[in-house]
Amino acid sequence: MQYDTIIIGAGLSGLAAGIRLAYYDQKVCLLERHTTIGGLNSFYRLRHRDYDVGLHAVTNYAEKGDRSKPLNKLLRQLRLSWDDFALCPQIESSVVFPDCTLRMTNDFELLRSQVAECFPDQADGFNRLVQSIDEFNPFADTEGYLSAREHIRKFLTDPLLENMLFCPILFYSSATPNDLDLRQFVIIFRSILQEGFSRPQEGIRRILRVLVKKFRGEGGELKLRTGVNRILEKNGTAYGVELDNGEVLEGKRILSSAGLVETQRLCEKPFVEEKAATGDISFVESISTLDCSPADLGHHGTVVFFSNQTDFCYERPSTPVDLRSGIICSPNNYQFEEPLEDNKINITALADHQYWLNIDDEEQYQQAKQEHATAMIENAIGIVPDFQNHIIDQDIFTPRTIKKFTGHLNGAVYGSPTKQLSGTTPLDNLYLCGTDQGFLGIIGAMLSGISMANAHCLK
Repeated sequence: MQYDTIIIGAGLSGLAAGIRLAYYDQKVCLLERHTTIGGLNSFYRLRHRDYDVGLHAVTNYAEKGDRSKPLNKLLRQLRLSWDDFALCPQIESSVVFPDCTLRMTNDFELLRSQVAECFPDQADGFNRLVQSIDEFNPFADTEGYLSAREHIRKFLTDPLLENMLFCPILFYSSATPNDLDLRQFVIIFRSILQEGFSRPQEGIRRILRVLVKKFRGEGGELKLRTGVNRILEKNGTAYGVELDNGEVLEGKRILSSAGLVETQRLCEKPFVEEKAATGDISFVESISTLDCSPADLGHHGTVVFFSNQTDFCYERPSTPVDLRSGIICSPNNYQFEEPLEDNKINITALADHQYWLNIDDEEQYQQAKQEHATAMIENAIGIVPDFQNHIIDQDIFTPRTIKKFTGHLNGAVYGSPTKQLSGTTPLDNLYLCGTDQGFLGIIGAMLSGISMANAHCLK
């Protein structure tokens, strides 16, 4: 079978790329190894309850009609309306450190005023930092790694404020311990601090349903339960894929959202040093269903990023779960017109992937999940009200879960610390999109798919 473009992985970047290409009458085949779509941002049903995977928030919120913002640019590229995603803005989020809290909403001026109030001697430097971010072009063709930490220290001298700004940005984007490339920092700073959070009332299902309907409506072909065994190449050019069942599909171009190292493993010859390029950052998350709304317990926050110590540490921990910091998210605390059917609180913490991947005994694995989820919840009490007696159901995912359902080595949520912003590989006609191309988050993933489709597949 011959296609114009074969896309590996039916996550958000793959779906968005497929829609974009199908608009231009390309014959597009989207391949997904698993039984459902979404990749890192998917959903499942367990014990008659719906669960989202990965969706704490849709970043890059924009009001309807604000044509300058990434969200509305994305919608125009996909020929979707603002109402198709039906996004509802957050109520209020925060960054909580010992003796200091910074509040934030989708109005960036609240965070600016919070910095001025809590760190008066840093207010001018913060404003100059924001100006530098506004003027920086993260998409310029700049070679080499640029440390965001080094950049921020040109403007801020207080380590606490530096760590409080890095806490949400690293947790929501970084495959690099304790830092990230300045280009990514700028993109994420804008998307979560300046533009803010939202969520569809129906969760990630709403977005995925819209994308699949649009893709198929434009003539795209989606194959579930169809894994790629290897990428076929000849004389330095990729020309097709061999599926797990031995079937061969040929394509003029191949666009992979599997990840940098994961895509390399499908090729005959390596093109990056695997050990250095394999990500090390993974998480454990507990999802608790309550018998009441979090607001009934006095918790109105949408997302809380916290650290129990001023010296915030973001790296693979030496323990199964790092209780020094984390994220507390309540999917109920958005400005919905109607209350959600289920009441949930999610708690996320950094995890040692080797610990979780090396547990062979299933009973031991289940016990470890419950033990560490309980520790994470107890650790969060005080930052949020005690909800333990209101838990009526619970699920927990670990690096093992992430690796199983995404294929990411080490369960690395943000993939490789080596990003390929151009999306190119040493093989002609083989390109990357998604996490390891460098755009992160739900909107970022879709923009990655679109931008790589525009740059490499619509020539």
